[in-house]
Parts: sequence; C-alpha cells; structure tokens
Amino acid sequence: MAAQKIIYWIATGLISALFLYSAFMYLTDTAVIEGYYQDYQYPSYLVIPMALAKILAIVFILLRKPKWVMEWAYAGLFFDMTLACFAHYNISDPGITLPLVGIVLLLTSYFFGKTVRP
Repeated sequence: MAAQKIIYWIATGLISALFLYSAFMYLTDTAVIEGYYQDYQYPSYLVIPMALAKILAIVFILLRKPKWVMEWAYAGLFFDMTLACFAHYNISDPGITLPLVGIVLLLTSYFFGKTVRP
C-alpha cells in the first residue's frame, strides 16, 4: 500500500504541476497562447476559460470532494490532453510527447487514487 501511495502522489503532483503551469502560461502569456490556438484551428476565446477550468480541475482532484465533480475533473483533463495530442499530430508538431506523458500521469493518478484515497 505504501508503494501505491507514493506512485499516486508522484503522479498527482506531476499532473498538478503540469496543468497549473499550463494555466499560468494561459493567463500570463495569453497573446502567444491565442496564436497557438489559431495555428491549431481552435477558437482563441477559449484560452482564459480553459485556464480557469484547469485550475478548478486540479483543486477538485486534490480535494476529492464531491466525488462526482472529481470524476468530471479527471474526465475534462483527459479530454484536454487527448485533444492536445490530436492537435499536435495534425500539424506534425513534435510537441505531442508532453500531452502523451500527461495522459499516462493522469490515468496513473486516477486509478491509483481509487485505491489510495477511496
């Protein structure tokens, strides 16, 4: 059980750091991120709402209450990472590695969290 706890907290800490850094960049360097969104053919008005959604998702994942919101937070972050993978793939961007690592960390956090923090 101790090893599972360590794996859970490492994965959760890394995914939290990844998404909080992403949200920070969205909020502080909005013009650059909007340019990336335009390159990926996503609407640029989504940048600020996505930053806020990422922050809220991490808060609910760390709090784990209410459970149904935590489940939706994991789902939202999973969809975000999946769409990021497709966006990077469609323009042949080598930056696809980080979203793939994010998906692995997110799934690790989710499944280990079910046993470590039920």
